Amino acid sequence: MNTGPQEVFRALSDPTRRQILLFLAQEDLAISDIAERFDITRTAINKHLAILEEGGLINSEVSGRERRKSLAPKSLKSAFEWLGYFEQFWDIKLADLQREISRDMKEKKESGK
Repeated sequence: MNTGPQEVFRALSDPTRRQILLFLAQEDLAISDIAERFDITRTAINKHLAILEEGGLINSEVSGRERRKSLAPKSLKSAFEWLGYFEQFWDIKLADLQREISRDMKEKKESGK
């Protein structure tokens, strides 16, 4: 599935979905195992899982009578690439901040404070 950053950001926008991803980063889980970790209905969990699948962040595999979910982190790449563009602005701002702090410390040292 080729998902863009919009689907990934939608999937990541909810704290419950982010927590599900953290659980799936540890191990593959059946839907029932995921649902028992939350104080919400199984229907709500299924909706969260559907959004995570639409974002390409999880895979679903049928194993006997149950569906197991697993992490599919490859789709995070599109979000990281999009965010990566803005890293240059942070680098510039941090460099500016470092210069200001250094200048302020030098001025204080020269004034004897």
